[in-house]
Amino acid sequence: MTLRSFLFVPGDSEKKLGKGAGSGADALILDLEDAVAPSRKALARDLVAAYLAAREPGSPRLYVRINPLDEGGLDDLAGIVRPGLDGIMIPKIDGPADVVRLGHGLDVLERREGMSPGGVRILPVATETARAPFGLGAFPDHALPRLYGLTWGAEDLSTALGASTNRNPDGVLALTYRMVRSLMLLAAKASGVEAVETLYADFRDEAGLRRDSEAAAREGFSGRIAIHPTQVAAINAAFSPSPEEVAHARRVVAAFAAEPEAGTVGLDGKMLDIPHLKQARRVLERNESHAE
Repeated sequence: MTLRSFLFVPGDSEKKLGKGAGSGADALILDLEDAVAPSRKALARDLVAAYLAAREPGSPRLYVRINPLDEGGLDDLAGIVRPGLDGIMIPKIDGPADVVRLGHGLDVLERREGMSPGGVRILPVATETARAPFGLGAFPDHALPRLYGLTWGAEDLSTALGASTNRNPDGVLALTYRMVRSLMLLAAKASGVEAVETLYADFRDEAGLRRDSEAAAREGFSGRIAIHPTQVAAINAAFSPSPEEVAHARRVVAAFAAEPEAGTVGLDGKMLDIPHLKQARRVLERNESHAE
């Protein structure tokens, strides 16, 4: 299933954990990192472990954002890898070697818990250090069978760079961050995995979120991170093919099926070739995936 929406839920909040399943999000990211104060990390780990153990059928996919591996992340893994866990979000990586390291740890812990080998997926935040953007091009060269996709973030990167802001005076992301976003998108596509758009900070601006998400979907992103439950519906809509797109895709596929030996076909006064057919099939695959 292609996941459209990933909703962050603070791991130390029983109230918010309890509401997450009803948010409509395709996946929850139970957060042990930035949303949790240092003094509450151990509590959050215990609450998240209990939440996973009590998981009910039909719930959203459950990911956990651990702390960086050398800053408590290994303790997080030891405490939360158990049946009910679908994926790990790993922050502040420098490159694919960190994903390989995480995968080795998951191999051991899945065996400890009697889980299916390789079942826990990995979603790295692949741009949060100054070194990370230089490693994006290496992802396609590594065997990373657990890799669900790549996502990016501007806030931690601007902190790493010592920047006072990551935006221009007109509110548009500065060149460095736009460049990093594009490189991450290319790295995901070259690796054959999903590209997940970063959060939209103003959770009260639904119209802006919708426009921004629709633009990201047109570029090739398949989903987005949400920081508030009210953002989920707009994100799900933006990353789902519209009825008009689905209907057009079906007509494109049907036109090629009617002329199986043709490399080009005519439809509505336009000539379509094989790339149009591939795109139509992707639209239908996404639509079927979201209907699961």
